[in-house]
Amino acid sequence: MNYLTISQPAEASFIEKKSEFIGYIAPVKNSDEAVEFINKIKAMHRKARHNVYAYIVRQDNISRYSDDGEPQGTAGVPVLDVLQKRGLTDVCIVVTRYFGGILLGGGGLVRAYSHAAALACDAAKVMDMRLCHRLQITADYGMYGKISYILPNFSTITESLDFGSDVTLEILVLSEKLESLTKELTEVTNGAVMIKDLCELYGDFSSVIKNN
Repeated sequence: MNYLTISQPAEASFIEKKSEFIGYIAPVKNSDEAVEFINKIKAMHRKARHNVYAYIVRQDNISRYSDDGEPQGTAGVPVLDVLQKRGLTDVCIVVTRYFGGILLGGGGLVRAYSHAAALACDAAKVMDMRLCHRLQITADYGMYGKISYILPNFSTITESLDFGSDVTLEILVLSEKLESLTKELTEVTNGAVMIKDLCELYGDFSSVIKNN
């Protein structure tokens, strides 16, 4: 159920034997968004020899690629392979090539397109999306210390904190830790806490998981 994606578009480039390769990467939710991104990059680089692409989306479990005029299997497939090996989804990569006049050969093209795709991935912020619940926790000020001490033990993410007449927090907790966290909060506060499950969603736990 968990998946890796990226937070926002990024790009990177390099030159190989006078050919410039520019890798563009963007988050997309479906094929329509992927095609829109591909067309946007193509419009930016109408004079480029090739605009190779690959994308993977969770919706309908779709993956597509195009060599865009390069020899079959030397461009789109290597780009798609980079996405698959990194476990990225809901992502589209376009690699633009400005031909420098020197042929790279089949192996050289595979390496160049793979490298451009990898550089684009490296330039992006990867998000570790996990199924979680958004909880609203309300308690009096005397309980706040106990609550704030417990939360890090359950890899939670605090989204908001309001000091009003009571202390109200909104947090994200992994679905598999929801029951144990709720039980722990109830026990340490002797039931003097209000816990409201607002919704189930996917949240980015990359910083929490990395630190743990």
